Amino acid sequence: MIHLRVEDDQGSDDLVRAVEATLFAAEQPMTAEELSAHLGGADVREALRQLEGHYRERGVRLVERGKRWQFQTAPDLAHLLRREREQIRKLSRAATEVLAIVAYHEPVSRAEIEAIRGVQTSPGTLDVLMEAGWVRVAGRREVPGRPVIYATTPEFLSHFGLESRRDLPGLEELRAAGLLEPVDDVIEALSTPEEEGEVAALENPGQSA
Repeated sequence: MIHLRVEDDQGSDDLVRAVEATLFAAEQPMTAEELSAHLGGADVREALRQLEGHYRERGVRLVERGKRWQFQTAPDLAHLLRREREQIRKLSRAATEVLAIVAYHEPVSRAEIEAIRGVQTSPGTLDVLMEAGWVRVAGRREVPGRPVIYATTPEFLSHFGLESRRDLPGLEELRAAGLLEPVDDVIEALSTPEEEGEVAALENPGQSA
């Protein structure tokens, strides 16, 4: 990647254009810090605000997802670019439940996921979510055994149109939208996160999903 140097005396317009060009050419969304480093340490915050406003009513928009900036199609035009294609692997009920638990409780271990669901979780369920790019390994918990812990990714936020996890819907919103039904018990559990270390015993240790 070629790093640019934008001097202060070149004016704010040049910096805005440089930020715009960098984001347009970037292969992945970029944080403000990455943009600043790429542009020689320039303060890009005001430039990002200007570009966000400029693109607000256009066919593409500049959006921030998980502290990373990217261009994306305006939501009301997305249908024009959507290609019909066969979905080879649909998200199972188990994967949907696990994704919801990770999103609301992250970082969370597999044992904690199982305690909330009340059944054992197949390693393949987490593999599916990681292959989709929505869940990642976030390290290990500093307890005996040092279990792997999982968290969501910027791709998860982008796919569901969220700026951050603070934008996740609450329990009442989910119920009003009729989305609780197959995972009612799970969402009820998610609405009252357990204190750290207070993980219930598995109800059905012989089951796996």
